[in-house]
Amino acid sequence: MKTQRNILIAFILNLLFSVFEFAGGLVIGSVAIMSDAIHDLGDALSIGIAYILERRSRRPADKTHTYGYLRYSVLGSLITTVILICGSGAVIYHAVERLFEPAVIDYNGMIVFAVIGTLVNLAAALITRKGDSLNQKAVNLHMLEDVLGWIVVLIGALVMRFTDWVFLDPLMSVGVAVFILVHALKNLKEILDLFLEKTPDGVTVEELSHHLTELAGVVSIHHIHIRSLDGNRHYATLHAVIDGDPAAAKAAIRAELAEHGITHATIETETPDEIWVKEVPEAEDADYVIPISGDSMEPTYHDGDKVFVEKCDAVDIGEVGIFVVNGDVYIKELGNKCLISYNEKYKPIRIGENDSVYCCGRVIGIVE
Repeated sequence: MKTQRNILIAFILNLLFSVFEFAGGLVIGSVAIMSDAIHDLGDALSIGIAYILERRSRRPADKTHTYGYLRYSVLGSLITTVILICGSGAVIYHAVERLFEPAVIDYNGMIVFAVIGTLVNLAAALITRKGDSLNQKAVNLHMLEDVLGWIVVLIGALVMRFTDWVFLDPLMSVGVAVFILVHALKNLKEILDLFLEKTPDGVTVEELSHHLTELAGVVSIHHIHIRSLDGNRHYATLHAVIDGDPAAAKAAIRAELAEHGITHATIETETPDEIWVKEVPEAEDADYVIPISGDSMEPTYHDGDKVFVEKCDAVDIGEVGIFVVNGDVYIKELGNKCLISYNEKYKPIRIGENDSVYCCGRVIGIVE
């Protein structure tokens, strides 16, 4: 409740001042102040949406929103960011016009607004400085940016007051608008990454698979997919080959995922194929057996065959291994920066710098 109250207070302060600021900018003829008013209005909208969605996001999942309501927060951020981008573009357009047609500006009024703006935003920053949620921390960051922005306006107004450099006002407005635009575009990229279900920053499939396969009872991990619902809470789905107690292994997997910031996981467990039917050398050296699906490795390996796999982190070029590439599992021969199929109708899988590749083991034979 304290978080909601702090965000609400910041919203009220920001909204009232943005209206006051925009009207004052019109009166004294300062494009710089009006540009920051648009920024503050965008912040007020963001904070207002954050307050509403802070309440709404606490609603539990139901039959119409099985993942919960966290994505409402992302949608609100998208709307606010688009408003900021459009507003920044409009400010830049009008400020450039003023560069060629300077207008008389009330510098004393600019100084007054700059002082008030610094104090109001500083108060909001202090209120939200000790938040217990990521929403409140984001709001606090907005407030700190506004404080710094108003300090810049204050310095510029003082310079114009004593030098009569009228071009400085539209020039500062361009600087403020560009600053806002750059940050808004960064936010837009993060939002689009969420909607496009990009793997969250700081989490790599390769590293996570490696940590999970080091857990007791976990033979291999494949079909691992990770996404974030709101940028803070990450979900994962994966298949785990378990040799031992499935419940204990799943508990260990969930604990390891939590260490990597993944708060919810759907884990499908599989057991190594217990077809250790013949006393062959491959069976003694193998750590597990997996079935093959598909014809990409024919004529050597056929659909439905089962192969012995020796667990290892890497294989040599020319060897056949089990690889997880961007969450999908393959049996392939390792080539030079590619994975090779034996069936000629399949092209090699090229491995780029941005691909996540993890070797689960070396194929050492076929189960007869």
